[in-house]
Amino acid sequence: MDKLERNKKYNEYVEAKIPKTKNFPSLIYAYLVGGAICILGQGISDLLMWVFPLMTLEEATTWMLIALIFLASLLTGIGIFDRIGAFAGAGTIVPITGFSNSITSPAIEFKKEGIIFGMCVKMFSVAGPVIVCGVSISVIVGLIYLFF
Repeated sequence: MDKLERNKKYNEYVEAKIPKTKNFPSLIYAYLVGGAICILGQGISDLLMWVFPLMTLEEATTWMLIALIFLASLLTGIGIFDRIGAFAGAGTIVPITGFSNSITSPAIEFKKEGIIFGMCVKMFSVAGPVIVCGVSISVIVGLIYLFF
């Protein structure tokens, strides 16, 4: 069997095994769940500014982000976030809750290996490259903005 035939058979096998998604319903679910997360965030922010009238919008936004990160981590820890993510797809990954999930999931998965070599080392295995790329690109853009 030559290489091209082997690759063709392999690609056919992969296509047969890939779960088929229904694109249109998936888009609707992602939109609705992502929108619900954003509405929850806005509600937390508005509630904070109502309860603490001297709080600025910037402070309320900071506390709202902390609350969303905490809620996503908590839901990941008790196994609910993964079910929501399987249902909504990018609707949960795109907001900050997806970043929280990407930090919490490896930490939970590798906790059996210990605090240092398990949780602390592995928790940034998914999100670490995203952080590094984000910081690097922002420095490059900042330097371009500074000099031009």
